[in-house]
Amino acid sequence: MRYEAPATVDQAVALLSAAGPDGRVMAGGTDLLVQVRTDVLDPGVIIDIKGIAELRQITEEAGAFRVGAAVTGAELKEHPKLKSVWPGVVEAANLIGSTQVQGRATMGGNLCNGSPAADSVPALIAAGAKAVIAGPKGRREVAVEDVMLAPRKLSIGRDEIITAFVLPARPARSSDAYLRFIPRTEMDIAVVGCGVSLTLGADGTCTAARLALGAVAEKPLLVTAAQDVLVGKRIDEAVLDKLGAAASAACRPIDDKRGTKEFRVKIAAVLARRVAQIALERAEGKQ
Repeated sequence: MRYEAPATVDQAVALLSAAGPDGRVMAGGTDLLVQVRTDVLDPGVIIDIKGIAELRQITEEAGAFRVGAAVTGAELKEHPKLKSVWPGVVEAANLIGSTQVQGRATMGGNLCNGSPAADSVPALIAAGAKAVIAGPKGRREVAVEDVMLAPRKLSIGRDEIITAFVLPARPARSSDAYLRFIPRTEMDIAVVGCGVSLTLGADGTCTAARLALGAVAEKPLLVTAAQDVLVGKRIDEAVLDKLGAAASAACRPIDDKRGTKEFRVKIAAVLARRVAQIALERAEGKQ
């Protein structure tokens, strides 16, 4: 096994292209190194992107944020402006593992690990985030919901890497939130995860909304029906009931040791209601 630590994105792409199927990108290593040690993976080349300055930065331009793919969860939490504008994205990233793990773990690695239960992914989807992808042919942007296709399967090529996530500028009276259900109090894999982002008009009606679910299908889902339920409405108990029903209807889960299909479908509705309520209160300035 060979270890490489490129200083630029172009160098990383060149190394990855040369390595072919034997190459693996390491952002934080909290998933990759575990898989190597347990013989799930046996890469010929590990390409560590943590030393690429561009991938370690959080920048703001005209209200939009560009978050480098190798920025850690701990660094996200320490950025006061990002935490204020996108609290749901930050709180989701900070549910990845322990405090020690958050000092290494990244949203780029969390997405590219290809787990349908990844915590940061539903929050990014709800935010309408785009992944910036670099490869031999240049750079392109892809909606986060279109990156993961199935467990461990991504829509990006073997010779491409995610360099950043772009979070769009937000109108006034906007916010987001993320919650998950786990069997234990901390450091477990989500049985269901839910992210909601919404915007309120001056009259209190919802003018924009996105809801995403994790661990209820072969990949994290954007629940498009949620927009129809919320937009143009004042969010009250009746609307929240309809939102929960829409979340449940979108689920296509499996049975496993963490939960049954029926349980996940019910929990999706509960979380959708709770997360939307939190996002609503934040947008109203109550949190």
